[in-house]
Amino acid sequence: MNGDLDPAQLERLAKEFDADPRNRLLQNAVTRNKVDQVARDHKVAVAIERSMSHQLDDWSVTNQKQSGRCWMFAGLNLLRVGAAEKLGVKDFEFSQAHLQFWDRLEKANFWLEQVIATADRDVDDRTVAHLMSTPAEDGGQWNMFVALVRKHGLVPKSVMPETVSSSATAQLNRDLSAVLRQAARDLRAAVASGASADEVAERKTTAVEVVHRMLCLHLGTPPTRFWWQWRDKDRGFHREGELTPLQFAEQYVTVPLDDYVCVVHDPRPSSETGRTYTVEALGNVVGAPPVTYLNVDIALIKQLAMERIVGGEPVWFGCDVGQMYDAESGLWDAALYDYDALYAHRADLSKADRLLHQGTAMTHAMLLTGVDVVEESPRRWRVENSWGDEKADKGFWTMDDSWFAEHVFETAVRRDALPEELQARLDEEPVVLPAWDPMGALAR
Repeated sequence: MNGDLDPAQLERLAKEFDADPRNRLLQNAVTRNKVDQVARDHKVAVAIERSMSHQLDDWSVTNQKQSGRCWMFAGLNLLRVGAAEKLGVKDFEFSQAHLQFWDRLEKANFWLEQVIATADRDVDDRTVAHLMSTPAEDGGQWNMFVALVRKHGLVPKSVMPETVSSSATAQLNRDLSAVLRQAARDLRAAVASGASADEVAERKTTAVEVVHRMLCLHLGTPPTRFWWQWRDKDRGFHREGELTPLQFAEQYVTVPLDDYVCVVHDPRPSSETGRTYTVEALGNVVGAPPVTYLNVDIALIKQLAMERIVGGEPVWFGCDVGQMYDAESGLWDAALYDYDALYAHRADLSKADRLLHQGTAMTHAMLLTGVDVVEESPRRWRVENSWGDEKADKGFWTMDDSWFAEHVFETAVRRDALPEELQARLDEEPVVLPAWDPMGALAR
């Protein structure tokens, strides 16, 4: 056997397909409709209720529009709850464009440092190739969000509002990528020619200056100081006067960011439960604490998230958002679509299998704002998405607990909420995963 598809085999396949009238019926349906409309399990969809025993949100959702800033929006959505309460207002938003500006500048600097660090490797080296494939990205992770707030502070959205490019980043990313790849070529050539460390650093500084100018043009110039005054929900007037972004963050961030750690569910046999991990060349702020995860069982992640919501605080989390979801109604359920019946094929890849075979990764970050608890266990979850208020329940989605187990990867939790033995493991040196590992995926 030479492995090709011979004419007899192809004829047999066609005859077998045509011989089953169910195939013709399904073909008629799928050729005229999107496949998810055909495969959607009606009984599963209508069984999903939206009511929750514990629901925190009484605010409106935000909208990241055509950008990959979900991780940033989710982080700011967590922080704005306490800020709104302290300000005495019904709704409040921190400026996403402000953090976006600093993230893109810091990421460019971080990326160029990685280029210099790997300049002695061949351009086809897997780590170098990974760097070259993603010179300018919107996405991020929890630790990267904290690093930005700690270094650059926050401002109200009114102080640095959205621009065309902050809300639709494709062209900005295109142009930044071109500038950074050119800088990478020049930096690698400088190192290869024996240039001094100072000469290489000067070339990098020149590239950063170009990136800074581009970001100012696209996003506006971040304020160093601004005047802050507002009216509360009872029309009372308040004035803080002139503040820096760091002072504003210190005043209105009411949750202890430094106490949060990132826990993940990585069920691959190579990833030991109870160990900390990091990923090579992953980060945004040079000198900030590395992106570090503690690998734990998914049951513990659920338990910690449920307890935090019941205690009155939303939970930042990351997931593979595009699996088993209905964007119009805003539903996630692990059995929402019956692809097995449609394709006459049993899909049995486990979560670990999907990670190993590049079938899944964290793609999106959001905020858990509610949970339905039955007999001390979560049954479903309420989610604040950052895709606007036109779909789902005015932008709030409903997640069945079955989906959480299969497609949620990480949450940010307070360190003291972990069992003591896991708290101790956080102080161990993390295992370094390669740059291309799926646990290094950025939420967008």
